[in-house]
Amino acid sequence: MTDNQSPAGHLAPAHIMGITSFLAASVLLLFQIELSIIPLSIFLTTCFFAPFFPGISYFLPIITHGKPAQKAVAITFDDGPDPLSNSKLLGLLSKHNVKTTFFVSGKSAAQYPELMNAIIQAGHTVGNHTFHHDNLIMLKGRNALTKEIESAQNVLKIYGIRPFVFRPPAGITNPILGGILVKFGMHCVNFRCRAFDTGNRKIRNLAKKILHRVRPGDIILLHDIIPAGPDGEMDNTLSDWLNEIEKILAGLKKKGLSILPLSEIIHKPVMKFIGEKMNDV
Repeated sequence: MTDNQSPAGHLAPAHIMGITSFLAASVLLLFQIELSIIPLSIFLTTCFFAPFFPGISYFLPIITHGKPAQKAVAITFDDGPDPLSNSKLLGLLSKHNVKTTFFVSGKSAAQYPELMNAIIQAGHTVGNHTFHHDNLIMLKGRNALTKEIESAQNVLKIYGIRPFVFRPPAGITNPILGGILVKFGMHCVNFRCRAFDTGNRKIRNLAKKILHRVRPGDIILLHDIIPAGPDGEMDNTLSDWLNEIEKILAGLKKKGLSILPLSEIIHKPVMKFIGEKMNDV
């Protein structure tokens, strides 16, 4: 399979549009040179903006939700694990009997083995969120992107797991990501419901925003890192954030939406256990 194809063997929308634009430009060139620029300009503009819309499967298939008929959602947390938040978050999730997926950075996963073990032992699943969480990684070359994904996979292998799902930083994609994920046997899983919290820097009314936007079948994006609050203190920020998460969990149930593991929403495996973890983690 080439980078021009989806896992189903079909050309990606970007390549279909590219071929169509080229053919249209060729025809228009016969009549007026200036007109031939229009379809090519539209194609290039679309290629520039499409990656910044996490729900558009332009360069590769992207999973953002399950079936709307399913009165349920999945909750995902990005960017951790975080030593300030994860232990208390895991306790809150256990209290509500909720299983989620943590899209972790390989660097943090390697740095906090106790948290990774706690996440896995609590029955949550783990996804690949690159090694360094470089927001500009999609502007770099194939080798750099491959190394980011592979390095994170290698760290997670230490914990005896192999993720099948990948979420790019900020949900941004590029033309080469699809082929790389095929190589690793992974799916790109983004989200359809988010609060634009900028990595928990804007947690005010977090629950209200999520509960207003959520729809059946949604994959919800949240973050589990806790930046310092406006006064430089973390305690108040952490407490406020946990309150918002509890409001989300309770609010979803009031809306009649079950909170299911990600695998049951997308009907694909999220990760698998690959044997005994290393003894030093």
